Amino acid sequence: MNKLKIEFLRVFFLLSIFLLSTNFISAQVAVKAEMIYTMAGNILENGIILCENGKITEIGKADEISIPPDYQIVEGKIVTPGLIDAHSVVGLAGIYNRDQDQDQLEKSDPIQPELRAIDAFNPKEKLVSWLSSFGVTTINTGHAPGALSSGQTMVVKTDGNFNESIIDTTSAVVFSLGTEVAKVFKSPGTRPKGIAMLRNALYKAEDYKKKMKKGDTPKNLKNEAFLLVLDKKVPAIITANTAVDILGAIRLAKEFNFDLILDGAAESYLVIKEIKAAGIPIILHPMMARTKNISYETPKLLAENGIVFAIQSGYESYVPKTRNVLFEAAIAASNGLTFEEALAAITISPSKILKIDSNVGSIEVGKDADIVVFDEDPFEYTSHVCSVILNGKIVHTGCK
Repeated sequence: MNKLKIEFLRVFFLLSIFLLSTNFISAQVAVKAEMIYTMAGNILENGIILCENGKITEIGKADEISIPPDYQIVEGKIVTPGLIDAHSVVGLAGIYNRDQDQDQLEKSDPIQPELRAIDAFNPKEKLVSWLSSFGVTTINTGHAPGALSSGQTMVVKTDGNFNESIIDTTSAVVFSLGTEVAKVFKSPGTRPKGIAMLRNALYKAEDYKKKMKKGDTPKNLKNEAFLLVLDKKVPAIITANTAVDILGAIRLAKEFNFDLILDGAAESYLVIKEIKAAGIPIILHPMMARTKNISYETPKLLAENGIVFAIQSGYESYVPKTRNVLFEAAIAASNGLTFEEALAAITISPSKILKIDSNVGSIEVGKDADIVVFDEDPFEYTSHVCSVILNGKIVHTGCK
């Protein structure tokens, strides 16, 4: 009897291990749709996408591709690439909106570029799975606006894994300009003071680099973080909403020769020539953030001027849940953007801004199999996300 029990337990254990392991193996998936927006320059009608081992392996017309018998088939009306939220705090900020689950803004010092997103990001946070259920498969998440330099961001997939989900542990260093900083910290109290404090910190980082080459200074995490920006290893995401602050950000980037991504840029329409001349991309805040002087027509204006931009979910301390970038892109589409321009703002454009377009942002052979299936036009309020495929796995089904 004991031998039978032991044998039963052994078989049960091996079966459990097998089932657990297969749960993490990317399935072979075929996606069939009436319309596939690849965001790679073509729209495919009545198409099929084949996915294997987490990658897209074949794309074509339904009458040109045969689906192997062992593939799982997902069908829908409209298919897009997995959506990308270009700037978020999800995973650092939690669903309960309480102090104990809010790690996105450390308020002890206005300049803390050394704070890493990876040290606080929780892939099991409910907001992460909530985002993926609405088709957001990749997020650039981390520290929030509100400090002169609040910390770093990271790029991750929304699949809930601790290590496998990470695309880039340090994607940017976050800065803020303007009077918003004074709402959190006693100093700086004015715009000139804030700019002066940042310039001083960046010059100190440059001096630190010279001393490090001589080997006569101890390691300093703050300076090391600034050097990531100064050495162009990562860009600076600078939140600047007024025209004055936008120009201040551009001057900083020119003075220290770093790569700049404008964040927010509510009054960008007032300095559109300067932004275009500088060749700077923008990550727009959501309209629902109600930033002073924000305009519904800004996305259209940026598109007309050839300025690369993305739309983000944004951050507001009183909002317990993240916003849906699909909804924000729909607002832009209803105010002058074409369908494809609006879709680009939450797929291929953020992937290019964040320099992750070799893996995500479009439906192309060799790229990650991140795909969203809709029952109707994605920008219609009555439409639903019916299936989400992330790294080749079907992670959500059922129209939501």
